Amino acid sequence: MGITMEEQTLSEYCRKGNDAARKELYEKYANRLFGICLRYVCNTDAAKDIFQDGFLKIYQSFDKFIWRSQGSLRAWLDRIMINEALQYLRLRHNMKIVKSDIPIEEVESHYHIPDSETIERIPEEILMQFIAELPDGYRTVFNLFAIEGKSHREIARILHINEKSSSSQYHRAKSILAKRINEWTNEEDTDK
Repeated sequence: MGITMEEQTLSEYCRKGNDAARKELYEKYANRLFGICLRYVCNTDAAKDIFQDGFLKIYQSFDKFIWRSQGSLRAWLDRIMINEALQYLRLRHNMKIVKSDIPIEEVESHYHIPDSETIERIPEEILMQFIAELPDGYRTVFNLFAIEGKSHREIARILHINEKSSSSQYHRAKSILAKRINEWTNEEDTDK
C-alpha cells in the first residue's frame, strides 16, 4: 500500500469521491467499525449487513462531515455505525428494556464487582463474549454508557426511555458481567 493520508486530507478526498481515498478509509477503519456492529448486534450476518449499510451511508454523507481536529473523522465514523446498529435494533424491536421486579440493590449485592486487576487478566475476546451474551437492552445500554461514554440522560434520549431505566439496565448488565467474570476467574484459578 502507498503512503497513507492524514485524516483531514483523507476526509477531503473522500468528500470529492476519490476512489483511492475511499479504499484507504475502508482499509483503515473497517475492522474497528465492524467491531462496533458486533458489539451491538451479536449475529455476524446482521452485523455484516449493518456494516455494509453504514459504509454506504458514510460514503453518501461526506458532504455533511466537518473536520474539526485529529480524531474527528474517527468519531464521526463511529457515530454513524452506532446509529446504524441502533436503527437495526429499533426496527426489529430487539431493544426491549428488560423489566425486573428485583431491586437493583438486591441484584448487585449477590455479586462481588471484580477489581480492574481481575478484569485485566481476562482476554479481550472473552470479555466481548460476555458482553455479547447480555440481553439486547442491557447490552445496548452497557455499550453506550461504559464503552461510548454516554450519560444516562443521553442514553435515555437516544433510546426513548427514561433515565432511571437506562441506569437500571446498566447496573443489571454490570451485575451479570460481574457474575460471569467471577465464574471465569474461579474456573481459571481452579485449573491452575
